[in-house]
Amino acid sequence: MTSQLPSPISASQPVRPGDDLGHTFEMRFTSTPRGARLARRLAAHRLDTWGLPYGTGPHEETVLVLGELAANAVRHGHVPGRDFHVLLHVPAPARTIRIEVTDTRTERTPPEPEALPAPGSEDTRGRGLLLVAALATRWGWHLRPEGPGKTVWAECVFTTPT
Repeated sequence: MTSQLPSPISASQPVRPGDDLGHTFEMRFTSTPRGARLARRLAAHRLDTWGLPYGTGPHEETVLVLGELAANAVRHGHVPGRDFHVLLHVPAPARTIRIEVTDTRTERTPPEPEALPAPGSEDTRGRGLLLVAALATRWGWHLRPEGPGKTVWAECVFTTPT
């Protein structure tokens, strides 16, 4: 007897035209640059499938925010042998997109949104959360209620429905 495991993408809510609940995509990724890149690419594809096409401002901004949060989870939240988790939720009507990236490292937390340090002109790092703050309507973080780690989240609100 052979059992087939579901594909990782099937873990997301299926796309149904006229769905009043919106759409949700969530998946765990390896805490590596390759995992962050895969998270960004799968989220971009999912947004396009949900009707937020490639090349539009809301699509590109959402993917950039998710990419920055995923990259930060890999760079600052990496714990050997532990994955990071991405949740992308677009409620209906789709005017707000919520992005959550959860890692398992508790002791390295981002600064509060109102206390982001400005990088120096010669610094090659330190602009990711500034991009998130500029593109997202609001963002923040909280410790995970169960287990070690934290969730960094952002919400992008758009004036027209997606």
